[in-house]
Amino acid sequence: MTRYDQGMKTVLYTALALVAFAGNSVLCRHALSDGSIDAASFTVARMLSGIVVLGLLLMMTRSAGAKTAKGSWKAACFLFLYAAAFSYAFLSLDTGTGALILFGTVQITMILTGLARGSRLLGLEWFGVLVAFSGFVYLVLPHLTTPSIKGFILMAIAGISWAFYTLNGMKSENPLCDTSYNFLRTLPLVLILLVMTFQSADLSIKGLLLAVASGAVTSGIGYAIWYRALPGLSTLQAGILQLLVPVIAAAGGVAFTHEVISLHLLTSSLLIIGGILAVILAKIKPVQTQSGG
Repeated sequence: MTRYDQGMKTVLYTALALVAFAGNSVLCRHALSDGSIDAASFTVARMLSGIVVLGLLLMMTRSAGAKTAKGSWKAACFLFLYAAAFSYAFLSLDTGTGALILFGTVQITMILTGLARGSRLLGLEWFGVLVAFSGFVYLVLPHLTTPSIKGFILMAIAGISWAFYTLNGMKSENPLCDTSYNFLRTLPLVLILLVMTFQSADLSIKGLLLAVASGAVTSGIGYAIWYRALPGLSTLQAGILQLLVPVIAAAGGVAFTHEVISLHLLTSSLLIIGGILAVILAKIKPVQTQSGG
C-alpha cells in the first residue's frame, strides 16, 4: 500500500469517526437534557450496548492469522471514566459550556502530553492551534454560561480521560479488537455503577433507545474507527481535529433540521478549518524538483 493510499484511508476513517462523535453528542444531549433517562442508566446502557455490538462484530470479522489484541485495563478505565463523567456533567452544563470545557481539556492534555514526550511544535502549528481554538470558542460563545463547579470538574475529568484514551490508541494494530476488549473490560465498573444506582434509576423507552444508539453505533463502532485512524495522525493532529465535532453537529442541524447557515456559524467554521489546515500543512515538506544541468 502506498503512502498516498494510507493517507486517504486515514482521512476517510478520521472523517467517519468525527461524524460519529458529532452524532454521539447529539444523542447524549437529547437523552439527558429533557430527563428521558438519568445519567447512570444512560452510561450503563451505552456501555453494555457497545460491548454487545462490538463483540458480535469481532466474532463475525475475526480471521485466522490476524493480529490479536485485547486492549488494556488502563484504556478501559479511561473509557469508563470518560463516559460516566460526561453523562453526569451534562446534568449541570449547557451544550456550549460543556463542549468548551471538554474539547479545551482534550486539547490541553494532548498538547502537554506530546510536549512531555519530546514533541516540539513549529510556529505555524502554534498559530494553527490558536486560530482553530479561537474559532471554536467563537462558535460556542453565544451558548456559554457560568458553569457549576461540579459540572466543570466532571467535564474536565471526561476531557482528560478521553485524551488519554485517544493517546492509548495511537499504536493500535487491531482497532476493532482493541476497542472491543476495552469496552468489555469496563464491565466490572459498569456493573458496580448499576448496583449503586439501580434503585434511583429513572428512564423512558426514548431515553433507553438513545443510549443504546449511542453505545452501539456512535460510541462502539465510532471509537473502533477512531482507533483505526489514529496511527496515521500525530498527537497534535488527533487533538485539534476533534474541534471539528461541533462544526459537524451544526452542519447536521443545517442539513437535517433546516437550521439557517448564519454568518456566525460560517465564520467560526472557517477559523476552525483554517487553523486545522495550518497544523496539518506545517510539517508537509515541499516537493523539490531536480533541475537538469
